[in-house]
Amino acid sequence: MLQKKVEETVSFIRSKTSLQPEIGLVLGSGLGALGEQLEEACSIPYEEIPHFARSTAPGHKGRLIIGRMKGKTLLCMQGRFHYYEGYTMQQVTYPVRVMKALGIGTLILTNSCGGLNPDFDPGDLMVITDHINYMGANPLIGPNEDAFGTRFPDMTRTYSRDLTALAKATAKDMGITLHEGIYLGYSGPSFETPAEIRMFKQLGASVVGMSTVPEAIVASHCRMNLLAISCVTNLAAGILDVPLTGEEVIEVANQAGKKFTGLLAEIVGRM
Repeated sequence: MLQKKVEETVSFIRSKTSLQPEIGLVLGSGLGALGEQLEEACSIPYEEIPHFARSTAPGHKGRLIIGRMKGKTLLCMQGRFHYYEGYTMQQVTYPVRVMKALGIGTLILTNSCGGLNPDFDPGDLMVITDHINYMGANPLIGPNEDAFGTRFPDMTRTYSRDLTALAKATAKDMGITLHEGIYLGYSGPSFETPAEIRMFKQLGASVVGMSTVPEAIVASHCRMNLLAISCVTNLAAGILDVPLTGEEVIEVANQAGKKFTGLLAEIVGRM
């Protein structure tokens, strides 16, 4: 059933453009500006795409854009689907399956997140080297999709070491500080409590967010090369004695957007 749906979605997307994307890019909260920079672009609202969910999160435009940048052809998602929106894990990760079926071998995930490391400042960037799934669910639960991958995929090297090294070298050449660390996925939509944040720090997490982990698991299942970069938009609950707001997340992501999109464009050009 899933494979048939994916085939229908792929057929629809191919009917809209002759471009063959080679890199997939998921743009998180407040980070959609890169999609506007693609040349020869074809833009498709999610509501027009068969079997796609609708993006309801603030700061997510809800469009699929296929176009060229730096000599590469990209498929960009301006906004993603979240577990906290009420979607199943399979709906959240459906676009990753579609990208794989389109022939995309490399996926770049971005997100806005809360920093657990006191050395991180709002607006800092961090490349993800590993993750902790604290979302209470896994997108691979249920019948295995043998056409995409094995029943029990290894997660040891979910995040490509080569792409991580490329991102770090690119950031260094551009004079951009790029931290590295572990992302902890939390279901949301409530922000974490100070007690939870203290626990997450003891678990070894560097940042916490409400996305990315399900997509990373499915990308690993599909044997895709994966790079993931976070924008630290705030320090997590209890680190500073101030309340957290969704508006702050989007505001800081927008402020860091120029730096972030510049780095992503250069990384894509060097792939």
